[in-house]
Amino acid sequence: QVQLVESGGGLVQAGGSLRLSCAASGSIVGIPTMAWYRQAPGKQRELAAIITSDGSTNYGDSVKGRFTISRDNAKNTVYLQMNSLKPEDTAVYYCNALVKRSFIIGLNEYWGQGTQVTVSS
Repeated sequence: QVQLVESGGGLVQAGGSLRLSCAASGSIVGIPTMAWYRQAPGKQRELAAIITSDGSTNYGDSVKGRFTISRDNAKNTVYLQMNSLKPEDTAVYYCNALVKRSFIIGLNEYWGQGTQVTVSS
């Protein structure tokens, strides 16, 4: 089994910064992609940022230029540095990982439990 454990959410004023972390643990051979999604009240879950094992990144349009995703492959950990936060960034942020658990089993998708980010105006 694989677990994703997130940390770093909280309450911050508009213009402030937060850093989210997500560590994957369990039976892991490789993690081709790790990502952060977010879901605001009454809205669909949306991609915030995604990173591949070789460091390629992609961002949702609403966070480009303000958020930075990074990862430490040795620690199976992904980070999301969020700067210039806006009230509309308020959401539950979920860690997502596509994990290869063995050399004979295909990829499986896992989700973290979510961490609340609240940006006050």
